[in-house]
Amino acid sequence: MRLPLDTPLIQVAGIRDRAEADLVQECGVRYLGFPLRLPVNREDLTEPEAEAIIRSLRPPARGVLITYLDEAEAIASFCRTLGATMVQLHGDMTAAELARLRGLEAGLTIIKSLVVGLHPMAVLERLVSELGPLVDGFLTDTYAPETGAAGATGRTHDWALSRRLVELSPRPVILAGGLTPANVRQAVAVVQPAGVDVHTGVEDASGRKDRAKVLAFVTEASAAFGRWGGAD
Repeated sequence: MRLPLDTPLIQVAGIRDRAEADLVQECGVRYLGFPLRLPVNREDLTEPEAEAIIRSLRPPARGVLITYLDEAEAIASFCRTLGATMVQLHGDMTAAELARLRGLEAGLTIIKSLVVGLHPMAVLERLVSELGPLVDGFLTDTYAPETGAAGATGRTHDWALSRRLVELSPRPVILAGGLTPANVRQAVAVVQPAGVDVHTGVEDASGRKDRAKVLAFVTEASAAFGRWGGAD
């Protein structure tokens, strides 16, 4: 049995080591993202390092594999290796491959990305309809055409498009893309997502997670969710 999403969800992605994992948890973050096997961006840590951290996490903390793999067997095998019970898929997954993944790993919580700018809005709306029954949630993110990065771009997108996907989706939608402590409250108010995901927006100049920024992000996001009624 797969674990439900604990919403409103706040995720910090790009965990570099155990010190960062401890830091974000101390700031109240329950979802820790580990981008691995990426086509563009460089990994923040090795796979054995990620496995050690993910397996050390205790509830309510959860390690989330973020990957561009698009074949069910490879994804299922990778999740088993890492000990990850939640995966965020940025690759172009077909409905058939998602159904195969669900069959291989019934206990896996599956989040499918919807990258604004990579596909036309009509395609994203169709994906919400077709893939909704096969996933546990969606995540909207931003595409950088000059690098080909579909995530971790540090850029926002048109939040009205994400709001439209929230309205259409039968599953919870997490908002990502250029979020920071300064804009997350407005983003939640506009989009009304079930959660938010931040990566570069809480890092210092060296690329490390900054405690003050993480705390500020959690504070601002939590206040925003409480304001429009998204909190439990």
